[in-house]
Formats: sequence, C-alpha cells, structure tokens
Amino acid sequence: MEHLEDIAERVRESFEKTTEVRDRALSQARSLTRHCAQSIRSAHRNERKEAGESIEKARLLVEHLREDLKDFPEIYHAGYTQDALKEFAEANIVFALLKNNNLPSPEELELDYGVYMKGLAEAVGELRRRVLDILISGYSSEAERLLSNMDDIYSVLVTMDYPDAVTGGLRRLTDIVRSITERTRGDMLISLRNHQLEQSLEDVENKLNNFKK
Repeated sequence: MEHLEDIAERVRESFEKTTEVRDRALSQARSLTRHCAQSIRSAHRNERKEAGESIEKARLLVEHLREDLKDFPEIYHAGYTQDALKEFAEANIVFALLKNNNLPSPEELELDYGVYMKGLAEAVGELRRRVLDILISGYSSEAERLLSNMDDIYSVLVTMDYPDAVTGGLRRLTDIVRSITERTRGDMLISLRNHQLEQSLEDVENKLNNFKK
C-alpha cells in the first residue's frame, strides 16, 4: 500500500485535466450552437453577410474543439460535442441550399459521416420554414426548388438502412424528414390551387371588363 498515494495523485491529476478539458468543451459547444443558430436565422432573413460571419465564427470553434480534444476522444464523441457539430453541419447546409449553392461535403466540413447526415436531415425543417415564408406571398418556383431539395435529401436518407449504432440514430430523423416533406408538399399543393384559382378569377374579371367596354 506504500505506493497507493502516488497512484491516487496521478489519478487526481488526470481527472483534473479531463474535467478542465470537458468544461472548456462544454462552453465551446454552447458557443458553437449559438453561432450556428444565428447563422440560420440570418440566412432566413437574407442577411447573407451576417450568416457567413456567424458560420466563420462557428468554423473557428470547431477547429478549437478538434484541437483541444484530439487526446480526449471520449469527450469529442460525447453527446453534447456531437450535437454541436451536427448544428454546424446543419448551418452550413442550410446556408448553401438557401443561396442555391453546391452542398458542402462532410470532407469539406471535416465532420464524421453520421454527424453530417444528421445535420442534413435536420436542415429539412429549415427548408420547410423557408417554403412556408415564401408561400405567404404566393406560389413560386423558389418554393418548388426547395421542395425538390427536401425530396432529394429524403431519397438519400431512406437508403441509409443501417443500425442506429452505426448512424447515430439517423432512422428516427429520416422518419421525421418524410413527415415534414409530405406536409410541405401538401401546403405547396394548396398554395398552387389557390394561385390557379386567383388566376382564373382574374382572367374572368378581365374578360368581363373587356366585354363592358
């Protein structure tokens, strides 16, 4: 037992270091999530400069997280860290799709495939939000484009038929994406019918006015 205190001291030092790294990672994860949310909010408002700036701040935080946790894989792969990285994927995907740019790849974002795919799935909810905002002003080709993006994402997600232990719970998100996409398609159909009805009424009104002349 003579070496027990020496062993205990080394253990305490390790635990102290891990706790310090964990606390810093938690703070960084919260900041990362906040910047990602700000980017998405700005993107919806067509504030592209602000959205880009928020994404850049988020990217720097991701770099710091990756560097700080390179010797602490158990913290890097903890739920709160992975959730923040998923938000980073979502923010980048939403920003690109709303601008009609190319989709960023997981390699470009330096994200694990599971995290990236969950971010891709959650981006569908933001696309629906944009579609509904557009439909307030009436049916448009932009809403059609975004619905097509949603369909494309679902078509890919549904092929990822692997255990949740591999994908990190992607199956549940895929079911949610299907529901969101179907509801959005229904909203689009109603908007299109209203648009067609308004056009028909306008045509009738124009004909009547021409007849009176």
